[in-house]
Amino acid sequence: MKRDPQRPQECPGRPQGQPEPPCSPPPPSSSSSPEPPLWIFGYGSLVWRPGFEFTSRKVGFIRGYSRRFWQGDTFHRGSEKAPGRVVTLMEDGGACTWGVAYEVCGEQIAASLKYLNMREAVLGGYDTKLVKFHPQDKDAEEPIQALVYIATPQNPSYLGPASEEDIAAQIMASSGCAGHNIEYLLRLADFMRYFCPQAEDKHLFSIEEALISILPCMCHTEETLEETSGVPQKTKS
Repeated sequence: MKRDPQRPQECPGRPQGQPEPPCSPPPPSSSSSPEPPLWIFGYGSLVWRPGFEFTSRKVGFIRGYSRRFWQGDTFHRGSEKAPGRVVTLMEDGGACTWGVAYEVCGEQIAASLKYLNMREAVLGGYDTKLVKFHPQDKDAEEPIQALVYIATPQNPSYLGPASEEDIAAQIMASSGCAGHNIEYLLRLADFMRYFCPQAEDKHLFSIEEALISILPCMCHTEETLEETSGVPQKTKS
C-alpha cells in the first residue's frame, strides 16, 4: 500500500491519535550572541583624527613603550622625495605612552579594522599588537586589552633614531596627502599638553622646541628672498 504524500508521517512508538508533544525550541545559535567590543589604542594622528565610527573613547596610557619619531612616511605626511617623520612605539620597560583608546562595537569593528588596515598597515607599514590600556579615569578598575599599531624596525619605511634638530628639520620640509608634517607634530604636542598635562614626553617636546627655534630662521629667509626678488636690481652704468 502506498503512503499518502499529503498525510504526515507518524512518529514510531507514539500511539495513534495521541497529540504531538510540543516542539522544543532550537538550541541557541552562537552567531546570535553579541560580539564583544574592541578597543583600539592610538598614540599618533589617531588621537585627533580617528577616521572611523566609535562608541566611546578614553584618554590613558600603556606601559612598556616609548613614543618615537622614527618611522618614515611617504604618503600621509611626506613623499618619496621628502619622507616625513611620524611616531611609532619602541619597547622600553620603564616608560609609558599616553594616547586615546576607542571602543568599537558591532558593525563598527569590521569597518574600523578595514579602514585602519589600509591607513596604518598598507600605507604606513605598521603591524598590530595587543596591549593593556590604563584609562585616565579615576573610577577605572582594571586595564583594558586594546589593539595597537606599531611600526617595527623591520618595515621598509623605518628611519630610526636621529637628533631632535635633524628630525625637526626633516619635519619642516615634509608634506603629504593628509597635510604638512609640522601639523602632525604640533597637534600631537597640543594633545599631550591639554589632555595629559601630568605626563612627560621629553622626545616629543624636544622636537617641538627644535622646530619652533628653526621657524623664525626659515620665515626670515623666505621674507628676505621675497624682498630681494621684489626689489629691482641696480644696473651698473
